[in-house]
Amino acid sequence: MLLFPAFALAEPVRIPGPEGPLEAEMIAVEGALHAVVIIPGSGPTDRDGNSGQGLATNTYRLLAEGLAEAGIASLRIDKRGFYGSAQAIADPNDVTISAYAQDARNWVDFASTLAPCVWIAGHSEGGLVALFAAQDAPEALCGLILLATPGRPLGQLLIEQLEGNPHPDLIMADLRAIVTDLESGNRRETKAIPPILRPLFRAEVQDYLIDLLSHDPAGIASGWRGHALIVQGDADLQVRPLDADLLVRAMPHARRLDLSQATHTLKVFVEGNPLATYRDPTLSLHDGLLRGIVQFLCDLPDSRCLQSAPSCRRASSDS
Repeated sequence: MLLFPAFALAEPVRIPGPEGPLEAEMIAVEGALHAVVIIPGSGPTDRDGNSGQGLATNTYRLLAEGLAEAGIASLRIDKRGFYGSAQAIADPNDVTISAYAQDARNWVDFASTLAPCVWIAGHSEGGLVALFAAQDAPEALCGLILLATPGRPLGQLLIEQLEGNPHPDLIMADLRAIVTDLESGNRRETKAIPPILRPLFRAEVQDYLIDLLSHDPAGIASGWRGHALIVQGDADLQVRPLDADLLVRAMPHARRLDLSQATHTLKVFVEGNPLATYRDPTLSLHDGLLRGIVQFLCDLPDSRCLQSAPSCRRASSDS
């Protein structure tokens, strides 16, 4: 007797993009009632949760595989301009949150062929994309899973993160001035940026940052009346529990899932090695993450995840 529902091997799938195809990795599950579209975080983060800039987590791959074992289908996407979606747009920096959101809606439409109820799971900046996509929700969208998602404008978060540097006084005045310029819609010349900050504010990304910093995630969230799960780790140094507080305040109907000792990568903090969860893809996801997501789906009052579904039977036995 099978303990888990049978699911197909992951396979790449494509849909039309603005200039070329968008690509995702699909795990189809026979008889699935739910499908999750996983939206990556900021920068050149790929469908698995890794990048060529030193990020090696496999977080999204582990999430998709864990969902499949619970009977939930998934698509984990490459953002337009990157990796399998490299041909979708000539310049990967020529993007906006609105454009990413439209791609997410199109992936929801595709995912509706995998299951009748589709969720967008956005991680970090991807959570902002999910909130934006829900402003014009596709018919198949059942709700949002916000993973370590900012609740404040991103400029505030950026300043807070860099205040934790060993010598913040050397850069903070310049940083605040640059963020103020970008929030006002004004670009900053490279020569007017201190060398230590130039990698963050390269000329080619400033237009995207102007768009990104213009959005208030909690303000956008207040317009979503559908189902939502807000997931937050208390060892996350990039997005703080305060951000989850603000999202819950904006969406009082949402459920909150707090993960003890979870970092921004949704894995357990490794004492003495604060970067381990960013650099060791073999580390497992936090034990409570998948269990919490599955339980959330099964507890919905109008859930299409029937209590007879394998995922709900497993969630009940684990709780």
